[in-house]
Amino acid sequence: MQKDKPVSLILDNGTVFHGKSFGFEKPVSGEVVFSTAMVGYPESLTDPSYSGQLLTITYPLVGNYGVPDASSSNNLSTFYESEKIHAEAIIVSDYSFEYSHWNAVKSLSEWLQEEQVAGVYGIDTRELTKQLRENGSMKGKLIPENGEDIDFVDPNLINQVAKVSCKEVIRYGTGKKKIVLVDCGVKHNILRCLLKRDVTVIRVPWDYDFNQLDFDGLFISNGPGDPDTCQATVNNIRKAMQGDFPIFGICMGNQLLAKAGGAQTYKLKYGHRSHNQPVRMVGTNRCFITSQNHGFAVDNSTLSEEWEPLFINMNDGTNEGIRHKTKPYFSAQFHPEASSGPTDTEFLFDEFVNMI
Repeated sequence: MQKDKPVSLILDNGTVFHGKSFGFEKPVSGEVVFSTAMVGYPESLTDPSYSGQLLTITYPLVGNYGVPDASSSNNLSTFYESEKIHAEAIIVSDYSFEYSHWNAVKSLSEWLQEEQVAGVYGIDTRELTKQLRENGSMKGKLIPENGEDIDFVDPNLINQVAKVSCKEVIRYGTGKKKIVLVDCGVKHNILRCLLKRDVTVIRVPWDYDFNQLDFDGLFISNGPGDPDTCQATVNNIRKAMQGDFPIFGICMGNQLLAKAGGAQTYKLKYGHRSHNQPVRMVGTNRCFITSQNHGFAVDNSTLSEEWEPLFINMNDGTNEGIRHKTKPYFSAQFHPEASSGPTDTEFLFDEFVNMI
């Protein structure tokens, strides 16, 4: 890598930002989004929900605590949220070339080069974030100096879930309660949170017809992209709803459960990506600070009489979860497993397992 090689970030509205490379040098295109989380770049980069996106970190200094090792146990990463980086690139204001942390084994720059992921620093991330907030998430591309120009790519037109989902059935744990987990791009901490509650998890691909299996509860995971690309999953969930066993969905799982119940989803202007999203449990004064990463939301006005909102976002009033009025089905748009972020709502895993 030629240190400090100039890189241009070009938005589809014609705006150009100039920065310097600290990752793998290649042209890359995708949806430019921003996260206001102050920490957690190893978790964010390995979150499959960022597939197809150029991730802008608004916190100015990134890289100062390096990157942990890629160790794993029981087919789950110890410190990451999947086996690899899923974001197309990371965009920051100030990159720390020197890192210090007891658990770090390499720099963020070294990790990006190993995984062949682009990274650029020196970008005015405040101005970039202002543009994304005012205009909405935009398509963008990173072009190194003298690099080949490429077309803009809209990742939401591609089935991102099919890209990141597992390709075969995987089993974890030996608990008496058996949970089918539909992998739409599951974060490993969701699996950890379930397994520490002494259950057996049967992880299946996004389009797998799990209704043929023997299980006691259904979990629908987070994942990237537009829920409208996952009709096969919706069909399988709808078939499962003919029974009465508990169903719990997170993030993309919230949207797919809603669609299976007859509701519709829509694209948010710039989405929710942060550690500090306040949500209120409907019908109560209980509020929680949550970790979030999504660009689509459930349209509350399209919920049938059998369903009701479970959580509401306190900033913009958007849906943050639903529940069935008579059956044990519920979901959260935010991430109760956190990693990274606050763990205020991890009790939802207890509620789900206790229903079984």
